[in-house]
Amino acid sequence: MRILFLAATLAFAACATAPARPTSAQIDAFALRAMDGSGAKGLAIAVIDDGRVTHIGAYGLRNAKGEPLTTRTVMYGASLTKSVFAYTVMQLVDRGQLDLDRPIADLLPRPLPDYGDDADVVDDYADYGPLAGDPRWRAITPRMALDHSTGFANYFFLENDQKARIHFDPGERFAYSGDGIILLQFGLEKGLGLNVGDLTDKTFSRLGMPNTSLLWRPAFASNLADGWTIDGDVVRHDERSHVRASGSMDTTIADFARFAAAFVRGDGLSAASRAAMVRPQVHITSSQQFPTLWPQLQLPPDQQRPDLASGLGFIVFDGPQGLGFYKGGHNDSTGNTWVCIERGHRCVVILSNDVRAERAFPAIARFVLGETGAPWKWEYGDMPFWRTTAQSPAQN
Repeated sequence: MRILFLAATLAFAACATAPARPTSAQIDAFALRAMDGSGAKGLAIAVIDDGRVTHIGAYGLRNAKGEPLTTRTVMYGASLTKSVFAYTVMQLVDRGQLDLDRPIADLLPRPLPDYGDDADVVDDYADYGPLAGDPRWRAITPRMALDHSTGFANYFFLENDQKARIHFDPGERFAYSGDGIILLQFGLEKGLGLNVGDLTDKTFSRLGMPNTSLLWRPAFASNLADGWTIDGDVVRHDERSHVRASGSMDTTIADFARFAAAFVRGDGLSAASRAAMVRPQVHITSSQQFPTLWPQLQLPPDQQRPDLASGLGFIVFDGPQGLGFYKGGHNDSTGNTWVCIERGHRCVVILSNDVRAERAFPAIARFVLGETGAPWKWEYGDMPFWRTTAQSPAQN
């Protein structure tokens, strides 16, 4: 019944003429229908119009005890962290502290593979020792880390031997990589002496985001979301003890709405840096995002989507309303997305502590924003009924 109801919900969003600016009551009603259709236990939605937050809503449960999910419930941000990190990096560029095209290796006092002997580096970042036989690590730049063209797998532990390696010349093509983001974090912290957690906390404080951090805070425990898997199993919220620029952020829908609104307005960045983040950097040539390195996913030129590209911290596309950009976030019990169109500075942010909610994300985004052209099948594969496996979007 839920699958049938979800199909009806998706069809309704595709065919109905939704209001250009749906009311909060209409969004609330659609969110509840989407939850019923997908089977999701918890969902939160924020809407930004003209760079202003116009709607924030939370629906359902935050845990198996039956406690309600609220707009101030702390939820796992997953890979939305990468957009926040990219924003932080571009602030460093604006201040002249970082050059996007200067190799990360140039920031470090020692050759990158030499850090494979440092247990703290291996524990906190990655084991870069196996790169010793491949000099291409010297060519990787901050830009390549942010546009996912380092040549790394998503994470080194997904390699058959769980060792770091470079699969193609850095900058050659897109392949989503959390460990590429971690390498840039390593360069900033070990090379420039910066602290990514402190840098992001300053941004969160400036924007009025009291319940957001890349590091776990005990205060979060009083209003915290656990999660549900595709099979309906409950997963306790992971208390992240290390800052991971690829995905350790905790946030609330109220807080992240403020960040999304600030970003689309261009707050905190030069016009050039803001534009660069949503400018196509590397054309995407694959039929779907995951698995990141499968050669059979690479399409011949005449089958590629010509407008689909990686920006800096985002995926960008050109849809029926013009330039759009988005970032997803996912693990076995979390589904998040943030979709924006530049025209009108309009966005929808969707956070869920139940991965089953992802089945309804295209319908929700379409209801709020109209048809954007967001590449849902590329992002999720065979939506809406894919299952999480080690070779699916389980680590993005």
